[in-house]
Amino acid sequence: MGKKAFFIKCDITDHTEIKDFFSLVTSKFGEIHGAFNNAGIEGEIAPFNESTENNFDQVMKTNLKGVWLCMKYEIEIMLKQKHGHIVNMSSTSGLVGNGFGLTAYAASKFAVIGLTKSVALEYAKQNIRVNSICPGFVETPLVDNICEKNPSLRRRFNNAQPMGRMAKPKEIAEALVFLFSDASSFMTGHNLVLDGGLTI
Repeated sequence: MGKKAFFIKCDITDHTEIKDFFSLVTSKFGEIHGAFNNAGIEGEIAPFNESTENNFDQVMKTNLKGVWLCMKYEIEIMLKQKHGHIVNMSSTSGLVGNGFGLTAYAASKFAVIGLTKSVALEYAKQNIRVNSICPGFVETPLVDNICEKNPSLRRRFNNAQPMGRMAKPKEIAEALVFLFSDASSFMTGHNLVLDGGLTI
């Protein structure tokens, strides 16, 4: 049986818009049992010494501050209901860095893991679980955008993963279903890696 869903457009870097977003969500549904903080940008592709301060600020504002803002309101709601589960999107770039000219992106994803683990520790006794996932290269519009800017990267991305291909979005979604299910009820502060062997 299908479930009800609705879409709200908002800027995750804007405190007021995020506050209004969660007010609307709770007015419609009452509670938030699970939240997946997934919005992010790759930023410009450039050698570190040629990268710009503006790019660094934009990437960190979206990929890190955006997660922080969303978690702030998610935690407030989950504390009132005395349960909940949050999953944050990181990346293998947040584990081992990358050599593709995306240093700000990598820095933001390392920070997401640290944020996840710290919040998980803080709220473990309140029955709020907080985990993150670290996909390798996945066939998504973000990766397509990177490869359009530098076509040689698509083959490098495929070859970088020992399984010889990029992940399908469905493969990441199925891991999320596990994290939001009772099957993972004793997991918090964990970073689930889905990378085809990239970081072994």
